Amino acid sequence: MSEVRVWEATRVSLPSKDELLTMLRQMREIRNFEDTVYDLLGRNIIKGASHLYAGEEAVAVGAISAIREDDYITSTHRGHGHCHAHGDKHAKTPEAKQEHLNRMMAELCGRATGYCRGRGGSMHIADVSKGNLGATGIVGGNIPVATGAALAIKMRGTDQVVLCFFGDGASNTGNFHESLNMASTWGLPVIYICENNLYGMSVPFCKASKCPDVARRASAYEMPGVIVDGMDVLAVREAVAEAVERARRGEGPTLIEAKTYRYYGHSRSDPRVYRTREEEEAWRARDPIKRFEAFLLEHGIATQEELQEIERRAEEAIQKAVEFALNSPFPSPDELYEDVYAPTSYPPELIARERELREAVRQGKVERQIMYSQAIAEALREEMHRDERVFVMGEDVGVYGGAYAATKGLYEEFGPERVRDTAISEAAIAGAGVGAAMAGMRPVVEIMYVDFTPLAMDQLANQGAKNRYMFGGKTIVPLVVRTEGGAGRSIAAHHSQSLEALWIHFPGIYVVMPATPYDAKGLLKASIRDDNPVMFIEHKMLYRIKGPVPEEDYIIPLGVADVKREGKDATVIAYSRMLHEALAAAEKLAEEGISVEVIDPRTLKPLDLDAIVSSVKKTGRVVVVTEAYKTGAFTSELIALINEHAFDYLDAPVERVCAADVPVPMSETLEAAAIPDAERIAAAVRKVLR
Repeated sequence: MSEVRVWEATRVSLPSKDELLTMLRQMREIRNFEDTVYDLLGRNIIKGASHLYAGEEAVAVGAISAIREDDYITSTHRGHGHCHAHGDKHAKTPEAKQEHLNRMMAELCGRATGYCRGRGGSMHIADVSKGNLGATGIVGGNIPVATGAALAIKMRGTDQVVLCFFGDGASNTGNFHESLNMASTWGLPVIYICENNLYGMSVPFCKASKCPDVARRASAYEMPGVIVDGMDVLAVREAVAEAVERARRGEGPTLIEAKTYRYYGHSRSDPRVYRTREEEEAWRARDPIKRFEAFLLEHGIATQEELQEIERRAEEAIQKAVEFALNSPFPSPDELYEDVYAPTSYPPELIARERELREAVRQGKVERQIMYSQAIAEALREEMHRDERVFVMGEDVGVYGGAYAATKGLYEEFGPERVRDTAISEAAIAGAGVGAAMAGMRPVVEIMYVDFTPLAMDQLANQGAKNRYMFGGKTIVPLVVRTEGGAGRSIAAHHSQSLEALWIHFPGIYVVMPATPYDAKGLLKASIRDDNPVMFIEHKMLYRIKGPVPEEDYIIPLGVADVKREGKDATVIAYSRMLHEALAAAEKLAEEGISVEVIDPRTLKPLDLDAIVSSVKKTGRVVVVTEAYKTGAFTSELIALINEHAFDYLDAPVERVCAADVPVPMSETLEAAAIPDAERIAAAVRKVLR
């Protein structure tokens, strides 16, 4: 079992004088930046929440001084110090360093010239192009992302590392434990740096944990645990440098706990009534800047005049940043919808060819018949051969092949590096997928059932779906989440739901629900190639159905619906397993002389609204079908869109056929009663025709 090490600074091998003075300058700039932000918040010039880093400067500066420019960091809601130390490292001239501070201040002021074009603000500042994968407003939300970036490094075979900063409060979250377990198991090059400033908001760490030191938790994951004085910049640098070298040698992660203190409250509105004046004075007596200046003077490295000049220039640089920010324009409202999604375009010839293939499938001209699960496996195999950045990760995806053994052959073909079995850790699986995607990979992660995706909701909805927009459109998150949903196997309410409406709700993530083997293969290939997060939901009762799938390499563009059956009397819109029930209903109604057009959206987001409106204009009567609960289902949104875009063409109110508003029951008779079938769909069509 790993032992916790209390770091004793050696100061044997010091950086050069220029490097030491740079570290002091960075700390001075961070302190002045934070003091200035505090003032601007008080005058309501900066809006919203800002969580200040004053007092903790030694951690960011010391840690980041120990890494290379091609390494990565992830940050927290208290992230200005990390952003500055990291950005300053990349800025090579005085002008570039000033520009960096300007862009930071502009971001906090919500201006168009900020790092994230004013969309992220204080808690979400990032510069992904330089390796700063961003700050997060969710406590511990960045820890799985950092783990995923480290996974990308390991898979690429480079010797980069990731520094992951978080506070003591994050060490009590599931993200922390799931991520450290994953990083330890796989030997990932990530250094977890806990800035223990003693309080999670107002709650002392001693009241939130029986374990007095966060670093002790490293022993549970067989990684080194190190406690370092977070008020000593050189001690932090030494401790992190050792962990970095260890990671570069392929020896895995380290957990470093920096004991530090924030001078301000949790936020501007926090009066700090939970702290005593004596406690604050004791920590200020150990001020990291004053201690470092005293060290430089004592060892003859710098003169008092040099220290004063650094302080003066830091104040001047921050004042210039404020002037720049306040003279910068706010973002135009015309930009509101820009960069929610990464652009996706399909060549006209690809769209035309897919239309031809779709027609060939409909007319029975494609002879090869394979199962839905085989179509999924083919899509994955072809994309993994086409692009070495594609890999599969999730629970039981290896030997057992995940959902209906769709990945079993892949494990044998590509091996455990590219088909990765994980612990039962939905948040870490999803968050690592986000981080790996932001660091250049194209992960396909499997969450065993859609019922379990809420366990990963923070990582997928708050990180994966929002990061592109929050970071000013300067990143992509090419991540596919494969999962299965729906009822039919009598496995009750925790394994039988249809939760697509949850994922439709979040901007920044696509939702795909194929109903046939042809659609499953073509849409999965398109999803893997797309630069946006995609929730790819497969129905558990479709894996064994067979259908025609062409031999040739093809993809189906996202956002293109399919008219599965043409008709003139009524339109039925259905997807996933309900498509097959709708087609059965249309067959039955044809015997009664009723001609039903059946539309499969195939992708719920992006939605091919034009195809739906076109059909509504033709028939004038609509039935929408889903296996999801009636209340809050995707069909409600669909009805609203039809009313907005085609109300004048409706000859009757839209009818909806949905699952009952009850947890999906286990008993076959109750389950069948809860879920729509062909007869209920046919009855709804008859109703709209009356």
